[in-house]
Amino acid sequence: MKTAHDLVTAAKAAIDELSLADAQLAIQNSDVLLDVREADEYMNGHIPGAVHISRGLLEFKLSNDPDLSPRSLKIVLYCKNSGRAALASKVLHEMGYLHVQSIAGGFDAWAGAGNTVAKPEAIKFE
Repeated sequence: MKTAHDLVTAAKAAIDELSLADAQLAIQNSDVLLDVREADEYMNGHIPGAVHISRGLLEFKLSNDPDLSPRSLKIVLYCKNSGRAALASKVLHEMGYLHVQSIAGGFDAWAGAGNTVAKPEAIKFE
């Protein structure tokens, strides 16, 4: 029986995983930067410009959003530490997306390296 670790290891062997050093340029050249973490993780901080789509809804959201359905899109994605992003990247390749890259080490590596982190402003009630 395979474990989550086994699935992530297999996915990482089949995807294009970017080093943190190459991530900034790849993000600049991408059509969309996807954060596949959960909503609360995204709200606590994310890479600037990232679009949030939780890993569990990714296939459905991409299939139903005309702006995200072209298989030629250049997609960079990340999660907390790269496991979910690796699985998501593999699935996107299986869906026919041609240019998908995942950031090695994910958001934790990005933030840990001192890169800019965006945080949505809290909703103010008057």
